[in-house]
Amino acid sequence: MKELGFIYKRHSVRRYQDTPVPAEDLRQILAAATQAPSGKNLQNWHFVVVKNAALIANMAAAVREKNRQLAEYLPEEERKPFTAMVEYHTVFRQAPVVILAYAGPYPTVAESLLKGGRMPEQEARKYAKANPAIQNVAAAMENLTLAAAALGYGTCWMTGPTYAAEEIGALIGPVKDSYFLAAMTPLGIPLTAGGSSPQRKPLEEVVTIIE
Repeated sequence: MKELGFIYKRHSVRRYQDTPVPAEDLRQILAAATQAPSGKNLQNWHFVVVKNAALIANMAAAVREKNRQLAEYLPEEERKPFTAMVEYHTVFRQAPVVILAYAGPYPTVAESLLKGGRMPEQEARKYAKANPAIQNVAAAMENLTLAAAALGYGTCWMTGPTYAAEEIGALIGPVKDSYFLAAMTPLGIPLTAGGSSPQRKPLEEVVTIIE
């Protein structure tokens, strides 16, 4: 496993030192992200790097407020679990850097089928389930988190806070037309050394081999 050791260095980190991330390290991490594969080589990702502490705090406050608002629309039995998750959805507030990953348009056959109008909508939409636009950004996020770990930094791949994408967007300003917030991660030196990951399911449970 020596050659693959860099993979096992990555853990979800939720507490960070306030030490700044050098620009060169940040550049290397982002460059690694852009080396991810993407369908049709569209590279339909865009990263927004936030280093302003006040802005990061405001982003966390926006997530908290949106969480409160959305909870009012949930069935009563689901409100408490949802509001409890806000502590996890705002852990990025402790990091010196937050990276927002935006996904851009990716044309699929489903869109063409819908445009053609000859296939029932429900059937046409099933061809969009693979969602290559998100897959491309997910591949870039994986590269980013692995590169960060290799350089001694912690990350925490987050999608929960994206329910406040509109509010976060209002804080950071325009990004790119037709791009939407797909994921985000704090970035910084972990507050404590080491780290661990939850137990993974055995391969026999998640792998099917056909010979």
